[in-house]
Amino acid sequence: MSEPLDVTATRTAYDTVAVDYAELLRDDLDRNEFDRAMLGVFAERVLATGSAPVADLGCGPGRITGHLAALGLDVFGVDLSPGMIEVARQQHPGIRFEVGAMAELDLPDASLGGALAWYSIIHTPAERQPVLFAEFARVLRPGGWLLLAFQVGDGVVRLRRAYGHELDLETRRQRPERIRELLEGAGFREQARLVREPEGPEKVQQAYVLAARS
Repeated sequence: MSEPLDVTATRTAYDTVAVDYAELLRDDLDRNEFDRAMLGVFAERVLATGSAPVADLGCGPGRITGHLAALGLDVFGVDLSPGMIEVARQQHPGIRFEVGAMAELDLPDASLGGALAWYSIIHTPAERQPVLFAEFARVLRPGGWLLLAFQVGDGVVRLRRAYGHELDLETRRQRPERIRELLEGAGFREQARLVREPEGPEKVQQAYVLAARS
């Protein structure tokens, strides 16, 4: 079966911007205490439940993966874009990175202690998100932790230029209430939710959701 057109378009866009994306966001975590706080809580919860590995799903150039490794997690990254994975491997040579699709992970059932989707569910159309969350649940062991980050709102935003390049990329804003319903339908329990106001170049509120696999 051929892959959806939006998946192909997302891969192409991130292959195009990979190097400049990594450079522009290199120090972003240093400027965002909310990001660091939520990632810190996630890392503590995972470490408290054992030593199972953690997957950074939609890892891009690996900046969040590297941060989680520095917090003590046994973490690896997966991304749809070979260009992003190439950059991640160059910038974080001690961490494993693999090309793969979040909705079809090459991982055994219940093999992860944690999973992170940091602004990566935003490229999946609403009608396919239940399948995506079911895949997250499949690879997480009972009691495993999932952390999501996304822009708050409704509708599709089509990017024609970003990170210094012409491209064609769709992103989707999410309603936290709907994400909670999807998580519950996939077998998760929401444990915490933080919605903050936009800062800097951001145009809308940003949300973080921490959930546990039932």
